[in-house]
Amino acid sequence: MRLKLHVQPRPLLFIGVLLICWQIAINRHPGQLLPGPLSVLRAIGDLMHSGLLLKYIVASLFRVTWGFALGASLGIPLGLAIGWNRRAEMALNPLIQIFRPISPLAWIPVAILWFGVGDMAAVFLIFVGCFFPLLLTAMSAVHNIPALYIDAGRNFGLSPFAFVSRVLYPAVAPQLVVGMRITLGIAWLVVVAAEMIAVNSGLGFLIVDARNAGNRYDLVVAGMVIIGAIGLLLDLGMRSLERVKSFRWSYSED
Repeated sequence: MRLKLHVQPRPLLFIGVLLICWQIAINRHPGQLLPGPLSVLRAIGDLMHSGLLLKYIVASLFRVTWGFALGASLGIPLGLAIGWNRRAEMALNPLIQIFRPISPLAWIPVAILWFGVGDMAAVFLIFVGCFFPLLLTAMSAVHNIPALYIDAGRNFGLSPFAFVSRVLYPAVAPQLVVGMRITLGIAWLVVVAAEMIAVNSGLGFLIVDARNAGNRYDLVVAGMVIIGAIGLLLDLGMRSLERVKSFRWSYSED
């Protein structure tokens, strides 16, 4: 199975026009703090030459992968179970609604207290940022299964495994993929913020370190550009999953 990423030429052309306008504005006002695209490009080249670019990208993706995977492996099954069991939802929903609005960044002091300054603290923060959105997405997906098809599955006497694989999974898969796409964006946001405080590597740390080490704003903007580019690639990768046939199936009321 091959996943194709479709990139339209018009957005790239528009980005090119913006870069040209940006460089022209910098040339006309060279005294401004914001560096131009050529300076940013040279800063990215310096990072590649020193080996820091690959190191920081790998560090950030490592933390996002583990935090997102833990959030999905716990949040989705638990959300499906709670959404399926009305009594469990009535008992646990108030607790979920209390913790859900708390920003993952508010957990930074707790994460540092529990795990110290390092990868585990950042992974924990990403896990917190992913767990509740995926939990609620799974609960909502179960609620949206038409009762007609649940009754049909029961009337056919499907075993629990067959019921999950033939009824529950096809119904919730499309909504879960959309929720995972949105949550992955949240994870990428959280890792950058966490790396500014809780670790000493990664793209978020790059921005803070460049700011503190002699106001290297070319590196600051370079880090921002790299973060945005990787975020775009992650989103395109998740969007490609929506075109997988087994994930596109959904029920119709017609």
